[in-house]
Amino acid sequence: MGQELECTMRHQRRTLAGKAQLETDYLLFRAPPAERLKVLFKDLTGVKAAGGVLKLEFAGGPAEFELGRAAEKWAAKILDRPSRLDKLGVKPGLKVRLVGEFEEDFRRELSGRNAGSPEARAKADVVFFAAEAAGDLKRLGKIAAGIEAHGAVWVVYPKGVAAIREIEVLRAGREAGLKDIKVARFSATHTALKFVVPVAAR
Repeated sequence: MGQELECTMRHQRRTLAGKAQLETDYLLFRAPPAERLKVLFKDLTGVKAAGGVLKLEFAGGPAEFELGRAAEKWAAKILDRPSRLDKLGVKPGLKVRLVGEFEEDFRRELSGRNAGSPEARAKADVVFFAAEAAGDLKRLGKIAAGIEAHGAVWVVYPKGVAAIREIEVLRAGREAGLKDIKVARFSATHTALKFVVPVAAR
């Protein structure tokens, strides 16, 4: 989202003047000289806006932000933010295959979305491939052969590590005959790059 406003925050019997920054997964407040509060949306137990004040309830809260006319808009964006599967384009009924190690939370999200697993030799609509090091990318060509013509491969890899870099992921995808079309935040530690079969090759 990337919106930022100067405001006053009330938190734990303190009132501070600073800036609030609204991002996709959290709200960050900073005040001089070194005050900082980061509220993760996944930890929220309540979101309210009234009289120009945004109130966020969470463990260690609540916190109130005097945002004026923006308070209701920010509340709506926090409440209506797309889920991880929405951002990754996983719709109910798609055949999804996981290659590599994924956290149980992600597996539960897929199950809740009614995204089914294809048969062992059947092609998938979407493949999520967990690559932890550049050497893992050697498998991408074979994995790409297992998607439908309209399908996609998301390569999920750790952020900011020497073991695997974005340029290596991009190169591997292109060598596998795929086209990179999107990058998305997968988690606090991992990024996802989406590849599809070029239209001319379908």
